[in-house]
Amino acid sequence: MEFWQPLIIGLFGSFHCMGMCGPIALSLPLKEHSLSTKVVSAILYNSGRVITYVFLGLVFGLLGLGIHVWGVQQWVSIGVGTLMILSVAFPVIFHGSRLTGRLDKFFSGFKIFFGRFFGFRTYLSVWIIGLLNGFLPCGLVYIALAGALVSTSPLNGALYMLIFGIGTIPALLVLSLLGNFVSMTFRRALQKMIPFLIILIGILFVLRGMNLGIPFISPKMEKHRTQTEEFQKPKCCH
Repeated sequence: MEFWQPLIIGLFGSFHCMGMCGPIALSLPLKEHSLSTKVVSAILYNSGRVITYVFLGLVFGLLGLGIHVWGVQQWVSIGVGTLMILSVAFPVIFHGSRLTGRLDKFFSGFKIFFGRFFGFRTYLSVWIIGLLNGFLPCGLVYIALAGALVSTSPLNGALYMLIFGIGTIPALLVLSLLGNFVSMTFRRALQKMIPFLIILIGILFVLRGMNLGIPFISPKMEKHRTQTEEFQKPKCCH
């Protein structure tokens, strides 16, 4: 598995996080507004997010293991990459449907529960906010989870999301510490890069699924051989 991919998604996609999750990072419930408190709170908040990402990577990696066993990993990779490209080219397809409406209702209740922890000025509440924030709907996280899905094991999926989470930390850490020094205009300008990043990652997923044998871009996927195939192999005559 190419671990540079989740790092790039995390590093460049974190500028998207500055716009989407920035308000959360800037409004963490602090005991006091000292530099040391901000540093500790920022570390706890981001570690909570990463822990949730690792858990989700473990789950999706387990699903990916089933995909690998059934031998459809290439098609899943092509399908995921195609959906990424279409989500940018034709966003209307992915909005306004009944499914998204139901998800919005579900997450609206989740956000109410999530918001309650902002009333507690403790380090534990800051860490829990980070944990819960990892479950909030985010297109960037979905992209990373797609990478965990096409990994070959739960461990690879968890590691994929760990590297992705680490990649998102620098930008949000800077935002938590510098606050208003990072202007909204700058954040919006950086967010315009995200659609191009999604298309690029989508193309890489498609190329990976095509199994072209190109190192780092489309390496040969190891085909899983089932026990039935092993049993049916002809044995040497004596």
